[in-house]
Amino acid sequence: MTNIAHAAIDADTMLEQVQQWCAINTGTGNLAGLSTQASALADAFSQLPGDVELVDAAPVTAMGSDGKEFDKPNGQHLILRVRPQANARILLTGHMDTVFPVDSSFQNLTWLNDDVLNGPGVADMKGGIAVILHALTAFEKNASAGSLGYDVLINSDEETGSLASSALIEEMARGKLAALTYEPAALPDGTLAHARGGTGNYSIVISGKSAHAGRNPHEGRNAIVAAADLILRLKQMEREDITVNPAKLEGGAANNVVPDHAVLRFNIRPKSTEAMESFDTDLNTLLRSIEVQHEVAAHRHGGVTRPPKPVDDRAQKLFDLVRDCGAQLGQKIAWKSTGGVCDGNNIAACGVPVVDTMGVRGGSIHSADEFLIVSSLAERAALSALVLSRIAAGDMH
Repeated sequence: MTNIAHAAIDADTMLEQVQQWCAINTGTGNLAGLSTQASALADAFSQLPGDVELVDAAPVTAMGSDGKEFDKPNGQHLILRVRPQANARILLTGHMDTVFPVDSSFQNLTWLNDDVLNGPGVADMKGGIAVILHALTAFEKNASAGSLGYDVLINSDEETGSLASSALIEEMARGKLAALTYEPAALPDGTLAHARGGTGNYSIVISGKSAHAGRNPHEGRNAIVAAADLILRLKQMEREDITVNPAKLEGGAANNVVPDHAVLRFNIRPKSTEAMESFDTDLNTLLRSIEVQHEVAAHRHGGVTRPPKPVDDRAQKLFDLVRDCGAQLGQKIAWKSTGGVCDGNNIAACGVPVVDTMGVRGGSIHSADEFLIVSSLAERAALSALVLSRIAAGDMH
């Protein structure tokens, strides 16, 4: 398979596709750009056997600064299903959205040197999508390909937590032997992300009672004061296995008015499922205490979007397989735990072993310095093609 993988990968076409895709702005909220990108990906993935489908995003709401929920639209997701009746099936996932909105100043591609390309989404993760496509194209030339089925999911909202695709991820992960996700490598040298913590985003709406700050302040119920108390008490909930980051406080009124409204937004990073679950319970208790002490109403929105991702024996077997395939190709593969999160967290929560940094080598993602090491396109596609062939041969059974 080693020679087949290298011979079947068209590095020039990979680079051309990445450049074309990165010229399309696909900030998560840019529905027009995401639609253009989804159509381009549907055309590209149609060369593989199986059926390509664009599916609508699940309904998602967000909390406005006025304390009211509103519908938050998202783009369509791409699905490819190949050999759905195969006894052994795996899942490959990626995302077409980036963190750069349509009005971002970071829109263009720039060559930093002969092997380094700077641009929006080059590493995170339009380069990764190209790796999926060309790894599967190479794999399909392998004689054992017919024994392995696979699904591909390219979602449109990973950068905002995959709220509009989480149910789809869970559905597609169900019953899979293994999964590969194509976030860029954790380090530019190709190091993989190993265990991951989880994350959750919350908005707390506090409703008090307005009053004149000079004439009758005692009749008011200050929502900003209640929110400030909540912030301090949230920070006291931090432990070794969970951090809490109060990120934004909105609300208030004129200086001579007791504010009757506040919205607090915060993020948590649990390192274990136990920490995640206990925080959720403790938060409800804390909010009841805030309500009683300050005589306000507190309404919560949001929660954990990605559970922690430990690495069990089955997942470690997949990591070991990737390392062995890398060695066979002359690539040194290592891994390290990380505090970042991705769709790999959601897949692991379904009990499916996953390696979630199978994408390109690069770095400085989520910034205007984002870069792709261009030679890693073919390198990582060859790695995945070999991993797929080994899985097809029974190495994960």
